[in-house]
Amino acid sequence: MAKKASVKVGDKVKWKTSQGETRGKVVEKITKTKKIKGYTAKASPKNPKLIVKSRKTGAKAAHKASGLKKV
Repeated sequence: MAKKASVKVGDKVKWKTSQGETRGKVVEKITKTKKIKGYTAKASPKNPKLIVKSRKTGAKAAHKASGLKKV
């Protein structure tokens, strides 16, 4: 089985939301807890999160790399 390519800062990605599929760009990788839009994104070196910026709205959100796909 081929290993899935990892998502990194600068990659264009897509992810699923309750409204359907959204596209955007990875703008930051965090390894410490950080507040984003009133939400606390809990991250650590062993469990990093990626900050993505929506192409449509410009809003930022934290996601696990496993929830994102390169486009």
